[in-house]
Amino acid sequence: MNKLKLNIVFGITLLLMACTAKLPEIVASVVTEKTPHDSDDPAIWVNKTNPEESIVFGTDKDEINGGVYAFDLDGKIIPNKSITNLSYPNNVDVEYGFKLNDSTFTDIIAFTEREKHQIRVFSVPDMKPLDNGGFKVFEDETDIEMKRPMGISIYKNPETQHVSVFVSRKSGPKEGYLHQYALTSDSKGVQANLLRKLGTFSGQKEIEAIAVDDATGFVYYSDEGVGIRKYYADPEKGSKELAIFGGNHFKSDIEGIAIARYSNDEAFLIVSNQQAHTFNIFDAETNTFIKEVNLGTTETDGCDVTSMPLGAKYPNGLFVSMNDEQDFFYHDLNEILKSSVQEQ
Repeated sequence: MNKLKLNIVFGITLLLMACTAKLPEIVASVVTEKTPHDSDDPAIWVNKTNPEESIVFGTDKDEINGGVYAFDLDGKIIPNKSITNLSYPNNVDVEYGFKLNDSTFTDIIAFTEREKHQIRVFSVPDMKPLDNGGFKVFEDETDIEMKRPMGISIYKNPETQHVSVFVSRKSGPKEGYLHQYALTSDSKGVQANLLRKLGTFSGQKEIEAIAVDDATGFVYYSDEGVGIRKYYADPEKGSKELAIFGGNHFKSDIEGIAIARYSNDEAFLIVSNQQAHTFNIFDAETNTFIKEVNLGTTETDGCDVTSMPLGAKYPNGLFVSMNDEQDFFYHDLNEILKSSVQEQ
């Protein structure tokens, strides 16, 4: 009987070990140079003229001397493309072809500057400010915690070419947690004007990560304690929630979202499973969970992806994720997604 009990205990132990076994690591091809304070969120700018000179921007949080650091594809900091002396830059995003006037277009980055309660907009790659020092957000709030922006994602409507930004915050109400601002430009410069308030919040944890799929016109955000929420990005299509999914596949906090879209219309959401130190992959069309991958990062907040070839170094596209050691990891996108179609 004692032997039988020992065998049962041993069997249960093996089963528990198998259930908690660490996934095999997909080793990063590059780990960037370290930022001075607290890395958080990356955004990839693709140089369409010379893809090998593309830039990865990454936020570094500090209340006095935070920064948005520019990295080359070898992970080296590019000092003359980096922006410093910022007050807690949190999340960052990139968009292409923003119209300044009838004859001038520029690529842009936008990022949140939390402790100044504003968003910033700069041209890329010349890194000139377009915002006259910043655009205030959540201005009608009286609770200071509800004025502190965190997440940001840019939407360019493929039909109208209108550009807007979605912004989340450190704390917010059960409805209207996100604000969407139109970015426009005229003879007086660039302006940001409130379009709408949207987005349900569960009341658990917070909402930081936002990602917009320009091609389909959907915006996704992480309601960190419950799931990934999906809405129309175009205000003309309304503010009704379209789906909430994925929550049961996360250990605790649901964090950064990246959308990998291919020319054949295949698309995947890659989402940080923060406390598991892994990423969950979902089919963007059906919201179906596909698989979990271990990329070697710890406590990842933000991530970004491009499926565009970036020269000889990343011919299959690039995935970038924040690592909780003041740096960012680069992975060949094919190494992450190569078996996703078969595993659906």
